[in-house]
Amino acid sequence: MYVCLCNSISDKVIRKAVHQYQPRTMKQLRQIVPVGTECGKCIKQARIILEEEQTKIANIDKVA
Repeated sequence: MYVCLCNSISDKVIRKAVHQYQPRTMKQLRQIVPVGTECGKCIKQARIILEEEQTKIANIDKVA
């Protein structure tokens, strides 16, 4: 699903960036992926995806 139509960024791109670079904040994510740089309507959804993936990473670390 496309999250940012202005920059053609999908949820898969955001999820991959979170797993690969492990940004902690939206500011850090935006340095990796140019989400929310045009109209900004995608920032809320991008934040939700960031938080979901951070939770997954935390759960993986607990198991390992």
